[in-house]
Amino acid sequence: MNATSQEVLAGVTEAVKRANPQGHPVPALDPGHRHAFHWPPHAISRDYHVTSADWKESSSHIFQGEEYEVQWAETEQGLFGRIINLWNEARGTSLDEVLAELESGAAPWFERMDSISRAIGFENRFHGQISELSSPQLAALLFADDRDVAYAAVIEIEKRASRVQFAEAFVTILSDTLHPNRRTAQWCVLDMLEDYKAFCRTDAEVQAVVTSIHNLMANAPDDFARTIYKAGVVLGGHFCNEPAAEALIACLTAPSKIGRRSAMHAVFHLVEWLPDHRSQVVQALRDSAETESEPLLREFALSQASDIESGAHDHKAEPIFPEEIPA
Repeated sequence: MNATSQEVLAGVTEAVKRANPQGHPVPALDPGHRHAFHWPPHAISRDYHVTSADWKESSSHIFQGEEYEVQWAETEQGLFGRIINLWNEARGTSLDEVLAELESGAAPWFERMDSISRAIGFENRFHGQISELSSPQLAALLFADDRDVAYAAVIEIEKRASRVQFAEAFVTILSDTLHPNRRTAQWCVLDMLEDYKAFCRTDAEVQAVVTSIHNLMANAPDDFARTIYKAGVVLGGHFCNEPAAEALIACLTAPSKIGRRSAMHAVFHLVEWLPDHRSQVVQALRDSAETESEPLLREFALSQASDIESGAHDHKAEPIFPEEIPA
């Protein structure tokens, strides 16, 4: 399970290379919302009081290119089948109908395993547990095209934080412009960095991570998965130190309007933790408003400055740009 920092970093760079062999920057894909995976599904046989003694026959069948054993129970309530090892069930009036329902019902499991396989570079379908993967594989799994798969990797990485160094890999993920699924990976890294002291062992690592978050915010062309919003929250509400303060204040005039919006929101919470920065942040917000090209952000900056200066306990909701409003 243990791996060196360089091995974990290699897991990330290899994942990026698999996804983008040419190595040219590509737009990030919008991963959409995370959909939690629950398995096994409800056993329909329980609704019809099928007992263990009713499962009398078995036969082998191919599902998604793999052979599985299916157990059968024929009762007055219909024909029941279940795939051994997957433990999903179906009910119907004929063998073909039940087999079709079994394959359909097992689709989420197959899709999840295939997502894992793609992310870690397996040619064949993965059949193990995510907890069994190596730390470099877990780092690669953060780029999964299924957000719930990536989040499962987060849980395992957090368990290993005390004995495996992930900071350098995190900086590389936050700085990435090549992997189409990078917003999922970046969101996951930011989520883990809410407890940044578990991953950053030195001041140099803290600074490197903060710099990479600043750069992510400053140049962001989108806020898919609310990654850029979260980046500001992590700096202002979790790092809340001098490097984070410098990064957020700098982002108030960053090239990216999405990054500027995130910083304008985050400095409110920064001041809650670093009240000595109140006057500096208020002035920086007002200065940024003078050069802000987006009317919505100009208004937001001035509103935040007023709320911070007065010691308000809450602030105005961050603005939504017209192009972000669903059609």
